[in-house]
Amino acid sequence: MWRIEKMTSLLCITMISLTLAGSAYSQSTPTVNVLADLGTEITLPCHPPSIDSVYSDIIGMRVEWTKVAEDEARNEAVLLSMGFHKKTYGSFVDRVYMKSDDDASLTITDVSTDDSGTYRCEIIYGVEDFTQEIILKVQGSLAKGVVFPYSPSVGRYNLNYVEATKACLHQNASVANLDQLRQAWKGGLDWCNAGWLSDGTVHYPVVRARGPCGGNKGPGLISYGTRNKQNSRYDVFCFATALKGQFYWLVQPDRLTFSEAVQACLDDGAEIAKVGHIYSAWKLQGYDRCDAGWLADGSVRYPISRPRKNCSPTEAAVRFVGFPDKMQKSYGVYCYKK
Repeated sequence: MWRIEKMTSLLCITMISLTLAGSAYSQSTPTVNVLADLGTEITLPCHPPSIDSVYSDIIGMRVEWTKVAEDEARNEAVLLSMGFHKKTYGSFVDRVYMKSDDDASLTITDVSTDDSGTYRCEIIYGVEDFTQEIILKVQGSLAKGVVFPYSPSVGRYNLNYVEATKACLHQNASVANLDQLRQAWKGGLDWCNAGWLSDGTVHYPVVRARGPCGGNKGPGLISYGTRNKQNSRYDVFCFATALKGQFYWLVQPDRLTFSEAVQACLDDGAEIAKVGHIYSAWKLQGYDRCDAGWLADGSVRYPISRPRKNCSPTEAAVRFVGFPDKMQKSYGVYCYKK
């Protein structure tokens, strides 16, 4: 009887010892809450409280970042790091990275509302592992505005990043960010030319996948990733906010050359309208006119909110005529008055 009680006691002690030993192999810390502003860069912390000296940095460890769903089967892989090899996934490609080889924290650039949620960082080193969960909350909302693609008179794919930024500014707009382009895509923007975004990445939105326009990937934001800001050349996606003045068609008895159009607006106490003005008036005010008119960049366009025969019959759009000879007397003019 005594032998049985003794063996039982030894077994209990052994089980307790194994349980205590097991806790040293798996470590976790309380969930961390992180707040981020829309469109900014944010770092989600992941720092093991203690690492054996043999594993003094992240190299040699396996680091997995996952966006956790209520249904674990719907979890989304974010980043996997194994030594010098790192891979990102899905919407996080070219937007996330680990800052250094001795820190498993995850940096997310150009934060969007879709990034909100719970993230899990798991570090496996030898027989030990560490888990950290972070809840990311993205605050702020998109300014009311409109995204539009832009290329200069010399043709498509002629802007490096600096030139693209200036091009948008000259059209009373700014370079769009990823979240603004995503919202425009959800609203039906379908454009097959790739353009710069504010974070230095290049994308284009596809609603109807076809041929070279998302044919192999399907609808969505097609990404070229981060490009060389000096040497790479693309179009640009600009973002224009609500107008603070009046956009209008200037009634004139005759058609005008470009210089005559500029002067006509000045004579009316206004300026010749910019591309950002026409898009903002069309999208946010429902401006509709089936007359092609000069704009400040030398292009000719007209805004159609109510599609009809001979006036953009299939869709509401700002129709682009082109960059005609500036001496041509074939068009009127759109003006903008503050």
